[in-house]
Parts: sequence; C-alpha cells; structure tokens
Amino acid sequence: MQLTDSVKALKGVGDKTAVLFQKLNIFTVRDLLQHFPREYDRLEEVSTIDSLKPDQQAVIAASVTAAKPSRLKSGKTLLTLSVRDGTGQVTVLYFNQPYLLQKFRPGMFFYFRAIVRQRGKQLLFEQPAAYTREEFMALSDALWPVYGLTKGLTNRMVTSCIRQALDQIVFPDEYLPAYILQREDLIGLREAYHNIHFPQNLKEAALARRRLAFDELFSFVYMVRLQKGFSEQLPNLYSMPKETITRQLLQALPYQLTKPQLRTLQEIFIDLESPYVMNRMIQGDVGSGKTVVALLSLLKCVENGFQGALMAPTEVLAEQHMAYFFDMTAAHNLPFRPVLLVGSMTAAQKKEAYKQIKSGEANLVIGTHAVIQEKVVFKNLALVITDEQHRFGVRQRESLGQKGEYPHVLVMSATPIPRSLAIILYGDMNLSVIDELPSNRLPRLNCVVTASKRAASWRFLEKEVLKGHQAYVICPMVDSGEMEDSSLENVVDYSASLKEALPSDIRIEYLHGRMRPALKKQIMEAFHAHEIDILVSTTVIEVGINVPNATVMMVENAERFGLAALHQLRGRVGRGPDQSYCIFVASREDEKTLKRLDILKQSNDGFFIAEEDLKLRGPGDLFGVQQSGDLNFELADIYQDAGILKSCSALVKELMETDPDLQLKEHQGLKSVLKSGLLNCLDFRTI
Repeated sequence: MQLTDSVKALKGVGDKTAVLFQKLNIFTVRDLLQHFPREYDRLEEVSTIDSLKPDQQAVIAASVTAAKPSRLKSGKTLLTLSVRDGTGQVTVLYFNQPYLLQKFRPGMFFYFRAIVRQRGKQLLFEQPAAYTREEFMALSDALWPVYGLTKGLTNRMVTSCIRQALDQIVFPDEYLPAYILQREDLIGLREAYHNIHFPQNLKEAALARRRLAFDELFSFVYMVRLQKGFSEQLPNLYSMPKETITRQLLQALPYQLTKPQLRTLQEIFIDLESPYVMNRMIQGDVGSGKTVVALLSLLKCVENGFQGALMAPTEVLAEQHMAYFFDMTAAHNLPFRPVLLVGSMTAAQKKEAYKQIKSGEANLVIGTHAVIQEKVVFKNLALVITDEQHRFGVRQRESLGQKGEYPHVLVMSATPIPRSLAIILYGDMNLSVIDELPSNRLPRLNCVVTASKRAASWRFLEKEVLKGHQAYVICPMVDSGEMEDSSLENVVDYSASLKEALPSDIRIEYLHGRMRPALKKQIMEAFHAHEIDILVSTTVIEVGINVPNATVMMVENAERFGLAALHQLRGRVGRGPDQSYCIFVASREDEKTLKRLDILKQSNDGFFIAEEDLKLRGPGDLFGVQQSGDLNFELADIYQDAGILKSCSALVKELMETDPDLQLKEHQGLKSVLKSGLLNCLDFRTI
C-alpha cells in the first residue's frame, strides 16, 4: 500500500465511508495517517458514588438495582438505571438505546464511565460507557487515541483504519541525515507515525509528536528562506516618489494617527521608493488601525499613476473595504477609481470589471482571491495589499508576474505573535508592528465564568440587546454529531436553547462554515444591518464582519481555544463608541484552565497575551488548543513548539550557508522530499 492510495484501498472502507472521511479532508492513506489524535484517553481510577462531583469525568464500579424503559414526549426512548455501590446510589440514563434493557439486568455488575451531571440535587450519569470486569481490567493501563470525527464515523472505525494502514504501508526511507536526528534527539519517521497514533505511554507519544512537529516546522522555515532569496532579487520597477495627495489626506483626517501607525507608514513609503520590491508584513492588533495605513499606501500608489489591489479573506470583508474606500474618496475627493471583484458576482459583472482593470480605468481592485485569477489582466499593478489568510506563495508571485512585472506586496496580520517567533515565521518579510490602539477606543471589559453562570450570562446578553446593541456567541462545534465529547457546545443546539431562554422578540440566528457561501453572506449582511440581535457562530466570524453596534462577545468552551484565537475573537467587539464586554465560559474548572484564561482579564494587548501564552504553553500538553489565522499546522504549535521552531531556524541557516543547493550525499534524501512536497507543511505553492 502506498501513501498516495485512496482510503478505499483499506479493508472495510467503501464509497459511503470514503465520503465520511472526505468530510474530514481525508482522501488518501497519507491524509489518514496525518489525521492525528486530538488527545489520548485512559481510564480514571475508580471513584465511590459518595465522592462524585458534578462536571467531572469519573468511573464507578456498581451493580444494577433497577432498569426502567420509558418514552419521552419527543418520541425518544429513555432507559433509566439505578446503580449502587457500597457508598450510595446514582441514576444512569441511556437515550434511544432500548436494546440495552437486555444488557443491564438487576444484579449485574459494571464499571460505568461518564462526565457526572447534576439535575437539581440529583447526580446523573448520561450515556456512560459500560465495561464488564474483564473489559475494564484489559483497558485499565491502556492509552488509546481520540480523533476528531464527523457524524457517522466512529472513533473505533478511524482507529481500525489507521492501524490497518500502518501495518500495510510502504514508508519512504528516512530523509533526515543521521547527524540531524542525533543532534535534535529525533526518532525515526516510521516509529513516529506509529507512536503518535498508538503509543505505549505518554513519553512515546511526546517523542513521536516532537519528530512530526519538527518535520512541519523545518520544511516551513526552509521554504520561507527560499522565498526570501527569491524576493530579494527583484528590482523595484514601480518607484513612487510623489506623495502630495497622500500627505494632504494625512493632514485632513479627523483624527491623528498613532506613533506606530506613522512609523509603519514611513517604513512602507521608504520601501516603495527603494531599489527593490517591497515584501513587508504589518503586525497590528485588532482595531489598531491597519486599514487606514493600507488606504494611504494605496493612495500613494495611485497618485504615482499605478494600479493597486486589496485582497480580503471573505466577500463580506471585501465589500466593507469597498464601502470604506468609496466613503473616503467622496469625503476627500481622492483619485481612486475602485472596482469590486468577488466570486459571487455575475459573469457580466466580472466581464465589466476585467475590462476596467485591463484598460486601467480602474486603478484600485478590491476583492477576494478572485483578484489573482487567470482572467484578470492588469495594466500596471504596482502594489498588492493582502490579509494574512491570503499570504502570497511562489505560484501567486508567478501569476502576478505573468500579468506584468512583480508588484510590491504588503501583508496585514491581526495575529499577535511574539516578535522572537515572528522573525522566524515571517523571515521572508520585513516586519512593521502597530502596537498601540487609537486613543478614542474604550477598553473591553472581560470576565471568565464557569458553565454554572451561563444563565446569568444570557440575562446579560438580553440586557444589552434591550439597549439596542448586538452580541456574538461562539461555540467550537457545528452540531452535536461532530465530536463524541458531550461537554462541547454546538451552534445548532445552542441557538435553539438560547431562543427558548430569551424573549421571543430577540432575533437569534446561527452561522457556521459548512453553510453555502451565499447563505453565510446573507446572514452576515443581516447581522451587519441589525436584522439579527444575537449571532451564534463558530470561529468563521473571526475575520468576518465589522459591526460597531456589537458590544458582547461570549465564547463557550473557551479552554478549547488558544489565547491568540480568543483575543482575535474579542476583536469583533469594541469597534464602536459604546462599552463592550467579553465573556469567556470555561467548561472545566481546574486551576490550570482558569489561570490561563485569566490572562485575558488582565490585558487587552494582543502582544502581551501572545508572550504570556508563550510562557504558559510548553511540552506539558501533547496537543495544542485550537489556534487561528494562517499558521494552523497539522500538529505543530508555534507557542508550544517555540523551542523546536528556533532549532529549525538555526538548522536551516546552517544548511543555507554550508550546502545551499543540498548537493552533499547526506542531504540527497532531504532535497528529494523538500522538492516533492511530501513533508507535511503549509504549502507555499497554493492559496
């Protein structure tokens, strides 16, 4: 079996199962092996019933004293068990599994495992796993993988397929030279893949994870360095000495730019007049004023007779940028002649846009990645400003080059990354940092609460809506079938619960990434127009809409997200003149979780939060919490693996200096794998 074979080559995977795997972006055996566990599970020590506490996972050893089937008003069946040990009794519930009545007969003994729930004063076990004495003893010392799933695909099925693939796969030869493996304390590739999925203990899992994270980060840093060399060789064919109109607008703005904004603008202007093409990244916190810097940069470009382009990650954001540029052009009589270019436009609209771009009638193009499609031909494109999610790779530079000559590139990022890591991650770019917010912004008020305070939080949402404001609620899942973890909130059920709890005249809708683009756009526009009061969403809104009237951001299961991701989410509020609030709901109450989330209460400064996240995160967590932005590696985490990232940077520097073309015999395997793209890394050759 080869890595490139379809998952249907595996025994037991037919067309229906293959479709389920495709929902997880698993098409080949290689994709399957790189569907890494999100955590490992092991059985807890047995607790007595009288020691159980709500919202904690526990195992009890108990005998069934009674089993009663019933039917609910909804039509669902319910099996209620009473189970007892020597210290007390607890109720066990199973929904829609009437056949279990034959299994759980009075007098029989089982080990039950679940998260303890509380209903009034009563403690419950809902849908617990149940083991016989023999099954429990066989599993008690085991460590088994827990995978991200989709409805219809079980953890057992994924585990079985991965075990089968590991037994049959023809692995490529080790590509890293022996001296690197020894110096970096890395295990072999085959051993790493086996032990990341089926470790005997946590130490084996940690060593496997270290090797695979090294592969990702090494290949990423290597490609960054190659791209830097590519960029540095390009001459500036679009020098822009004129800036009269640009300076006039700077003086006419109704507010003063902050010192970091002015410094960044000066660095951009120097680049635009230098002998080489600009390749710069602006790192600026949410709300720090990157957009006005982009406008002034594009104005300088247009003033010098060239075309500019502004690429946004979503159509809604592109349209908001378009409205902003139109308003500024009208208010200050600017020479912009903008045109919008997004995927949902009709063929006739696109044809007209192409015509205006080619002739130069449009000197500013605002859109999504549709801006760099093959049909788009520019007259004299000189500056492209793009969001972090649309970071240009080698092919994008090539495609732009085919439209003319290589333009200047400016990337805007709202992801607060510590400078020590940013220099490595964005080593192909010069960095500008806007680390100060405009003085007219009210600081957000933050609080961290546990799930027991959810009802009070909903009352607060209601209070803000009654004031005429709007709110976001973020859940980590789309629907209840997405993962087996019942403690995770999902947008579908959550919005239904919220509608039941709040007055009927409060308009609540949900949004998630699986929706059709047209429907997502419709919902986002409705929220922007205040036709929706509360939007329940996944993180799809993170880089979405600018709604100054939204004053509350509530995040459920906040511990499932990285601090940087949470900080970016709260950047959706606090954009207007009113006081804004962020509520982070933790479904775990352990000291480590609450201490980590408490950092968000201490500061609204994204760079401070990134530094604190860097200090807190370490080798203790095998799998990082969910991060955001463009740097979502399959396994590596820039905070947790900061040490590996720095080692990779030093190693790549050494290779570039001693064997830049990887001609030495010991580097041939490395050269072959890097050229083939088989390493699991962010692909610089795709959008």
